[in-house]
Amino acid sequence: MGTSVRRVEGPDKVTGTARYAAEAAVDTPLHLHPVQATIARGRIAAIDTTAARALPGVVGVVTPDDAPQLADIGDPETVVLQDREIHHRGQYVAAVLAETPEIAREAAGLVVVTYDEAVQVTEFHEDSPDRHPAAQLANFQPPASGIGDPDGALDAAAVTVRATYTTPVQHHSPMEPHATIACWEGDHVVLHESSQGVGGTRASVAALFGLDEDAVEVASPHVGGGFGTKGFLHAGTVLTVLAARTVPGRAVKRALSRREMFETVGHRPATIQHLALGASTDGRLDALTHDVVESTARVKEFGEPTATGTRGMYAAPHRRTSHQVVPLDVDPPTYMRAPGEAPGSFGLECAMDELAVALGIDPIELRIRNEPAVHPESGLPFSSRGLIACLRQGAERFGWSSRPAAPRAQLVDGWWHGTGVAAAMFPTIRFPGSTAVIRFARGRYEVEIGAADIGQGARTVLTQIAADALGVPEDRIAVAIGDTDLPPGSGAGGSSGTASWGSTIAEAADRFRDKWGDDPEDGAEADAATPDNPWAGELAMAAYGAQFAEVAVHADTGEIRVPRMLGMFAAGRILNPTLARSQFLGGMVWGLSMALHEQSVVDSRFGHVINHDFAGYHVASQADVREMAAEWIDEEDPYVNPMGAKGIGEIGIVGAAAAIANAVHHATGVRVRSLPMDFVQVNGSGR
Repeated sequence: MGTSVRRVEGPDKVTGTARYAAEAAVDTPLHLHPVQATIARGRIAAIDTTAARALPGVVGVVTPDDAPQLADIGDPETVVLQDREIHHRGQYVAAVLAETPEIAREAAGLVVVTYDEAVQVTEFHEDSPDRHPAAQLANFQPPASGIGDPDGALDAAAVTVRATYTTPVQHHSPMEPHATIACWEGDHVVLHESSQGVGGTRASVAALFGLDEDAVEVASPHVGGGFGTKGFLHAGTVLTVLAARTVPGRAVKRALSRREMFETVGHRPATIQHLALGASTDGRLDALTHDVVESTARVKEFGEPTATGTRGMYAAPHRRTSHQVVPLDVDPPTYMRAPGEAPGSFGLECAMDELAVALGIDPIELRIRNEPAVHPESGLPFSSRGLIACLRQGAERFGWSSRPAAPRAQLVDGWWHGTGVAAAMFPTIRFPGSTAVIRFARGRYEVEIGAADIGQGARTVLTQIAADALGVPEDRIAVAIGDTDLPPGSGAGGSSGTASWGSTIAEAADRFRDKWGDDPEDGAEADAATPDNPWAGELAMAAYGAQFAEVAVHADTGEIRVPRMLGMFAAGRILNPTLARSQFLGGMVWGLSMALHEQSVVDSRFGHVINHDFAGYHVASQADVREMAAEWIDEEDPYVNPMGAKGIGEIGIVGAAAAIANAVHHATGVRVRSLPMDFVQVNGSGR
């Protein structure tokens, strides 16, 4: 651990031999093409499949009138073709099975569906009469929190900042779309699935179809990005497995179109964030409130934990956070990289910058003055908290000391230049439920665990952990993951994978060596479940970071460019520097994309996302990313897990958009409080 071991699966990926879900070898599969609702709310009045069934090459058409029955598992997203109710545009209303994808698509276009349309609401408004407190947040923290009298403290504060920040609906857009191949033999089904957790997929499919889990096999050896959208079962997978049940013995294949990725597999909800900060003239916070209104789906509530990161960032004796949701007739939101922290940090960190300007205090110094000794709400000590070190070392690395204090001070060749900073935090999580088996065979140690490699390098890091724990070189380790034939593994999400699976493997290695020593015989074997962390509930555990950005804003057009970014992180022990830097940079690029480009535009008349492809939904490209660096401080934290490592998959996006927005203000004097920042009206307002 601690060295840049090359990716184990790297040669397979660059030579094209790594197989993803839709590329699994199956004999003569049928191809599925869905029929999707063209209304946002209502009921199917009639379905005419006559023309579709008559098309040569069509094997079957599945509708709500003849679909196999599914069990109710308490998740409305999995209620596929079970009734005629329409909850959002793009909902699946039928499926065509055909010998080729072209025939399936043509036949789907021949299915005639008529609707009884109901009044729909797909436009997000804060003052909606349907607005209500969130029932639950996605991270299972309380939707509201409070200490002291924040409103009274704000009224009495010497300096206050009250501002509203907004973030739009955003979509995950992984390179590989969701894909499923399903084949039934009697009451046994085999799935090749693009999944962040094969165990969760197996459990959900088994429950839906009334099967024992042993009757469901799921394989997902390689995943081309997930970011949360592949963490749980969505309607497309259910549709494919459901349709395959009508043709036993034939595999059914479906890879979602890019348009479907904007309609059926979740998104990050829109947020309206009301921030209020009250401070003394020396910059000490007296009060902090972060009240959020966000969109959700009428059919299934999802509470984005937007303000929960605020609870642990800065010391303030009087504080409040709250979350309210507005239900809309859209597909349900879901987890998206750094759920809560990514949008929430935009509001909090921009507000902190506004307070620094109001006080005339350097933004870094303001954050340092409000560093808490213990978690501000739980009162727990920190296992480690390297935020101040990140701010100070990052400032030195970035050249912060040469920054002019006043905004709108640097005009170079027609471009206003400025710099900004923001702090970042993401909790350190270890999920239970994994089991690792270590077996010695033919001179090598076989390590088995149902983990998921979604591109982050799990195979490689788990190989390194196993090698160190067993005291052997990594070339004597063979790690097997991504299949339900292996011992169970928790899902890849919450930046928890390395902590969860690595702790399990380290425990299994300890048991193996205790049982067999360092010279085992062939067939020697040991296993272990994820060990409990004795410090859980006793210490507050999180990764921290400081984001720095330089922007250039064109004086005439308001175009924004980001010539330079630096992320400085405190994430415990860095197990593989090359892979870690890749994760940090990937998050920062996404933060830049969030700041300047990403926005899903909904046509409120019809309820669909207008820019439902990469021609319209812009993500950061090579031309957007100039000089970008990710570094980290040396941090030892023996409390988080046996490796001393914290999650790094999501911390890179947190605070990045805020740093850019703060830099835009420093460059132009214009405060932008809504994302994305398409342009800045240099002599007026911004967007």
